[in-house]
Amino acid sequence: MKYLCQVWFDSALLEAMSPEEKASLDRDSFAYDQDLVASGHMIHAEALQSPRSAVKVTVRSGETSVTDGPFAETKEQLGGFILIDAKDLNDAIRVAAGIPLARLGTIEVRPIYSFRDDV
Repeated sequence: MKYLCQVWFDSALLEAMSPEEKASLDRDSFAYDQDLVASGHMIHAEALQSPRSAVKVTVRSGETSVTDGPFAETKEQLGGFILIDAKDLNDAIRVAAGIPLARLGTIEVRPIYSFRDDV
């Protein structure tokens, strides 16, 4: 079964880190990604740019509106995601707990809905 692990964290924590701490976190994250590849859990992972680079797109009555970000009214921002294949939710939780940024923020684990099962 596929699960999306959304990586949420307070960007102020990252901004407060020294260059050495950031480099260590990057190394740990890359190494964990490689472990997930080796174990067969990894489908795809990406880090996101700052929320300041985001835009919000809405369409109402046929009119498109684009607004510059950021938009979240919380301290935590979506910083990236890892799409994994896990045997069940407990396996997905175990994988999520190993994500290095889980020590700084929150990993939301959500099952992927398959439209193919309903067709």
